[in-house]
Amino acid sequence: MASVRFTVTPTKFDDIPGISDTSPDLSSRSSSRVRFDSKESVPDVSRSEPASELSASTPVVEGAEDKGANTVDKEEDRSLTSITGENSLLLDEVRKRENSVFLNNSHYHSVSYDDDDEYCDKNLALFEEEMDTRPKVSSLLNRLANYTNLPQGAKEHEEAESIDEGKKKPIKSPRMGTFMGVYLPCLQNIFGVILFLRLTWVVGTAGVLEAFCIVCICCCCTMLTAISMSAIATNGVVPAGGSYFMISRALGPEFGGAVGLCFYLGTTFAAAMYILGAIEIFLNYISPPAAIFSGEGSMLNNMRVYGTCFLILMAVVVFVGVKYVNKLASLFLACVIISILAIYAGIIKSAFAPPNFQICMLGNHTLKSYGIDSCSKMRTFVNETLRTALWDFFCSSGELNATCDPYFHLNNVSYIQGIPGVASGIIADNLYSTYLSKGDPLEKASLPSVGLPESLSHFVTADIATSFTVLVGIFFPSVTGIMAGSNRSGDLKDAQKSIPIGTILAILTTSLVYMSAVILFGACVEGVVLRDKFGDAANGNLVVGMLSWPSPWVIVIGSFFSTCGAGLQSLTGAPRLLQAIAKDNIIPFLRVFGHGKANGEPTWALLLTAGIAELGILIASLDLVAPILSMFFLMCYLFVNLACAVQTLLRTPNWRPRFRYYHWALSFLGMSICLALMFISSWYYAIVAMVIAGMIYKYIEYQGAEKEWGDGIRGLSLSAARFALLRLEEGPPHTKNWRPQVLVLLKLDDDLHVKYARLLTFASQLKAGKGLTIVGSVIVGNFLDKYGEALAAEQTVKHLMEKEKVKGFCQVVVAAKVREGISHLIQSCGLGGMKHNTVVMGWPYGWRQSEDPRAWKTFIGTVRVTTAAHLALLVAKNIAFFPANKEQFTEGTIDVWWIVHDGGMLMLLPFLLRQHKVWKKCKMRIFTVAQMEDNSIQMKKDLATFLYHLRIEADVEVVEMHDSDISAYTYERTLMMEQRCQMLRQMRLSKTERQREAQLVKDRNSMLRLASIGSEEEDETDATPEKVHMTWTREKYLASKVSTVQGPHGFRELLTIRPDQSNVRRMHTAVKLNEVIVNRSHDARLVLLNMPGPPRNPEGDENYMEFLEVLTEGLERVLLVRGGGTEVITIYS
Repeated sequence: MASVRFTVTPTKFDDIPGISDTSPDLSSRSSSRVRFDSKESVPDVSRSEPASELSASTPVVEGAEDKGANTVDKEEDRSLTSITGENSLLLDEVRKRENSVFLNNSHYHSVSYDDDDEYCDKNLALFEEEMDTRPKVSSLLNRLANYTNLPQGAKEHEEAESIDEGKKKPIKSPRMGTFMGVYLPCLQNIFGVILFLRLTWVVGTAGVLEAFCIVCICCCCTMLTAISMSAIATNGVVPAGGSYFMISRALGPEFGGAVGLCFYLGTTFAAAMYILGAIEIFLNYISPPAAIFSGEGSMLNNMRVYGTCFLILMAVVVFVGVKYVNKLASLFLACVIISILAIYAGIIKSAFAPPNFQICMLGNHTLKSYGIDSCSKMRTFVNETLRTALWDFFCSSGELNATCDPYFHLNNVSYIQGIPGVASGIIADNLYSTYLSKGDPLEKASLPSVGLPESLSHFVTADIATSFTVLVGIFFPSVTGIMAGSNRSGDLKDAQKSIPIGTILAILTTSLVYMSAVILFGACVEGVVLRDKFGDAANGNLVVGMLSWPSPWVIVIGSFFSTCGAGLQSLTGAPRLLQAIAKDNIIPFLRVFGHGKANGEPTWALLLTAGIAELGILIASLDLVAPILSMFFLMCYLFVNLACAVQTLLRTPNWRPRFRYYHWALSFLGMSICLALMFISSWYYAIVAMVIAGMIYKYIEYQGAEKEWGDGIRGLSLSAARFALLRLEEGPPHTKNWRPQVLVLLKLDDDLHVKYARLLTFASQLKAGKGLTIVGSVIVGNFLDKYGEALAAEQTVKHLMEKEKVKGFCQVVVAAKVREGISHLIQSCGLGGMKHNTVVMGWPYGWRQSEDPRAWKTFIGTVRVTTAAHLALLVAKNIAFFPANKEQFTEGTIDVWWIVHDGGMLMLLPFLLRQHKVWKKCKMRIFTVAQMEDNSIQMKKDLATFLYHLRIEADVEVVEMHDSDISAYTYERTLMMEQRCQMLRQMRLSKTERQREAQLVKDRNSMLRLASIGSEEEDETDATPEKVHMTWTREKYLASKVSTVQGPHGFRELLTIRPDQSNVRRMHTAVKLNEVIVNRSHDARLVLLNMPGPPRNPEGDENYMEFLEVLTEGLERVLLVRGGGTEVITIYS
């Protein structure tokens, strides 16, 4: 045959005659032309007439509207292209292959070869039938290159609001770089209310050294967390979702949901904290007369009223449109930067021109500046001595001889410079801590003081008790906000590059600012002024504002707008975080918060966020709200570090971060610092936060979050399981550790439904949720054909296991025969040391009535395989009468008939069953059989002692079985059994012969095929193979029929058959035992007895089934037990 090669050459559809320019989806695309070249006789058709291009291009345009214009007669095609008939057939084969069932034909009616040329590429012909499920590498890379990571945050909502109905903007790819996308947002979120309102107070209370230590610990925590976060964020594409996405995908839905909600609560309480900070600035430093309430404790009520109004206003702004929030973000960031620069400018100016900022002191106590006209007791005006406001504060009247506070008389009034400047050396006085209790006055230790004042109403006092731990909890929120860059990952041009660099640079910048501010505040400002939280000694001015340059209002206005902006950002981000959690559908009751406006705005989530933030506002204290959100943020950071450490230690193949500067030790250190800070700042808040997270975790676990995110906890479980399995492989389990690891064999009907579901119920009662449970079933057929059925059957069994609350594994195998499938299950189920040691199966019902012997043959085969594998076997008879899990016996007994000892299974099983609520109230009775030569009294004593040492409570009875003659009933029963077996055997033989002869008539020339069919039938029925005659006549048929009926093995022999003596003895034992068992245990809830082994000679298999039937007649629930040959119970501890 001539060697043929064909190539594909692209050409435009415009060059092909007969194709309309208006054909859909084709006018702008290119096609291909196929060139066939033969090395012997076929000329190069690529250089022939243009019509050859049309002949090769015709299959491409079969889906065009004008089919007639594209149709070319085959004969004309061949004459024009000089292609031989043989090659023309090859061309037709190529066209047929293009439309074969293996290809996705939808691509070929309207899509050109330019996109799907893999199907006619000679280099990939071996893979063309799998191209629909396994695409070509070039196609895959093309799709990845065109992947757009759409932001799911505020940006798309802003765009959606600005789009008119029916109009859509083309989606723009993310363009934000490191500086604008990560660095500046992180700065804006980290710098906040604590810097302006509380950092000076922290420095004055803790001292420069301890304050520096607090800042270092908090900044180290965030830096180590940022390193872990950078590793996670650069390990693949992180869609918008930030920390929640990273934690949930790294640690699984349970941890992800718990930590995600904690992070959401932290962000929500952060909004409350920022609003409270803004109200504090407004009422204390901008407009004090705006206060609604006055008097003792009125400030809290003012905060609640104004805070609620601010919250409503901000929620309305967020609801109306986040685009306004985003547009104001730049303004708020500018306020923060200008304020910080003003502080540094004021510090520099204080070195050579400190501000005139004086504080009035009485003794060493700091006086409030409200109402003080002069910092003196008396003043002289025109040679007249006049009393000052201080005199009125501390004395009963204006007379010079009036009664005054002794402390006022004994101590002098003096001025001190509030901000002496950075060159004053005041840092020496501010190095060490000055922790105060609530109500303690602010004192300057270097000033003299005599006695104590009677009243502190005119002195500046501490509003809360302070300690190192309290200051840690209050300061930590000032270093949060490091997730701002990862939350904007959808807006970044290169998130894997920008997130690590921008976040770490932002943390370095803010850490440098905080550390320098601690030292500079301590070097510039007097200690009592630093400890004056609300500026009571400075005429109600903000201490940082008095230090700044050019005006205190720069700080006041800047800090107010920055806190308002931070509050808006929190109210914008928290609802979207809750919406992301709700859309993951791992917490069912949050599902409603996944919905929102038409543009995706999370309306319901915003309402819930505003409600939770209102709880924080009702607390009305910045110092009390800050530790709450510290807990939630610390827990979030803890799990970010844990996620990185787990992934690093597991060394999963998918863990390949681009950020290389991480280590599991750093992650563990960060995790330890987070945990330590939680308990340092507030141990009871830490416990509450951990309890909340634990409850959410258990709830998600209980609900069964069906999410597989390839998380690290699953990898950790696999590593732990591997380690445990390797340890178990070291040797067989000790008798004390033995427990039934069951393999439950279930039978499926034609509709793939479980026939006897109570078998699984019984297994669940036996296991009580402990140990290994494997549920197996067999589907008869070819695996390639039955694979779908096997998956469906597996799902059915899993649903039943879930319904019956059986924790275990399911395995469905496909085999040519049921016996082979069961043998495969018994041999291969389990892994390493976690293999089954007990097989649970049901009794083959209706085996007597069925002409098909496969049912009882499969049963006996399973018994033999189990015995050979040294496994225990439990056979439940009358399984339909076994109790369901909802039933509960209030009385009754579990009777054990211990006839032979096979490892103690009969003792252990009732004990395990009684652990379940169904059998809990049943008493246990143990019967054993004594022969004539046995001492039954001694046996009973020994058995009672044995049970005592086993710590098993049971009643003991010894049943004496006297030797007796074989009854006529036993003889008759044995005779009927053997006659029935012989009759069925003859019926099966005659049926097999008729089938064989019919097949012979049908195909007398296929000797080999006939022999194979005969052998297959013989394997199923154990019929005796006979010589096959190739000649068929009526005489031979009649002769064979007569020989079948009247031969030595015919039915006439049944009348003269005599039963085998061994069968008579076995039947006698079965009858006698059955009489005794029924007499004693006819009302028992469950009867357990030893199961005799199958006969060594397979000829007696059917008799064996009859013996078991006789043995268990008249009993409602029976469990036949056969031990595996090993001891499973011991008297030793």
